[in-house]
Amino acid sequence: MYQPRLETMPREEIERLQLERLRNTLRRIRSRNPEYAARFGGLAPEDLTDLSDLRKLPFITKEELREAYPFGLACAPREAFVRFHMSSGTTGTPVINPYTRADVEQWAEIMARCLAAAGLTHADVLQITPGFGLFNGGFGFHYGAERIGCFVVPIGPGRTLMQLKFIRDFGTTALAAISSYPLRLIEVAREEGFDFRETRLRVGIFGAEVWSDETRRYIEEAMGIETFDIIGMTETGGVGLGIDCQAHEGIHVWEDHYLVEIVHPETGEVLPDGEEGELVVTTLTREGLPLIRYRTRDITRILSRERCACGRTMLRLARIKGRTDDMLKVKGVNFYPRQVEEILMRHPETTPEYLIRIGKKAGKDFIEILVECRRRDETLRERLEEEIYNFLGFHARVVLLAEGELPRREGKAKRVERVSD
Repeated sequence: MYQPRLETMPREEIERLQLERLRNTLRRIRSRNPEYAARFGGLAPEDLTDLSDLRKLPFITKEELREAYPFGLACAPREAFVRFHMSSGTTGTPVINPYTRADVEQWAEIMARCLAAAGLTHADVLQITPGFGLFNGGFGFHYGAERIGCFVVPIGPGRTLMQLKFIRDFGTTALAAISSYPLRLIEVAREEGFDFRETRLRVGIFGAEVWSDETRRYIEEAMGIETFDIIGMTETGGVGLGIDCQAHEGIHVWEDHYLVEIVHPETGEVLPDGEEGELVVTTLTREGLPLIRYRTRDITRILSRERCACGRTMLRLARIKGRTDDMLKVKGVNFYPRQVEEILMRHPETTPEYLIRIGKKAGKDFIEILVECRRRDETLRERLEEEIYNFLGFHARVVLLAEGELPRREGKAKRVERVSD
């Protein structure tokens, strides 16, 4: 562990600290941004006597963050900002998160915890493939690696042949990436006769996209590594909100920095532990852009608040299932792309590359699933169509493609394409 005392605090101490820091966050908003504080009505920090009182405060959404561009919700003077990052994948008005020096230090601390949870030490070589720009990923991994003393290979995205060369030549032991990029590395490695097992690579820390347990097993087998699922978003301070540990029994959230709730996506009702819903995050130590009850749109559930086998006491979330805005509907059935991926990846003949084409044709719902496979036959196509119907409840046309037929992207993988007449 990077900070054993903090990471193993008793539950009562965690909750006392959360309440204290929640009040301090509200005080900061009231003193630094009266317009932001007006959202809370007459509720004062002292009125919060229990963590359940958080429910008295309103949610904040990504749309409201966009409307506040660039610094409408900021809670520090401009001269206190040392930089900003921008939410990836945003179209139109971006979401800006300004960072104070203390925010950068907080980010480094939680990322150091994440790397330590994945088993990294000062003896490791961490190859960082996320970008070092407006997107926050690369910097977060870099700061965490500096804290624990790793040797950093800051290559950034793309240049897959160079990535493989550096993994071999620099003795890379850990790889940080968006979760679809290892699939591209595996594909190119096969074409080049590159064997990951002849390298020192042993750990992969992947996130930024939803990836199924089946894809996780595929990556681990193909690369001969142990993978860790890391979560986080620019709005709440960047990658590092949480990660699964070596016990792999859920994603630990750093509760001394973040307070999380699970709410019903439609009603906003707070759900009990174990029930699936939308993740809501309140930041407890951020200065530039403190957020109260931010609706992330991520779908998950609280698995446990008990001490983990690793010794950590921070609560654990289930892996992200999807996003509320990723949910698709066809023929009256709601589903997530990850559910399709889970079915496809159960078959060793298929590769992890697929595309869901969905929309309307001649006024009727239309869905077809294009999937690359190592060998094409009618039996496989029929099995996939039958399993999709049995498990998801709708008929879909499956199209089998040869490896390499679907286009590749350097950024996040495109899994859904909407079509119409």
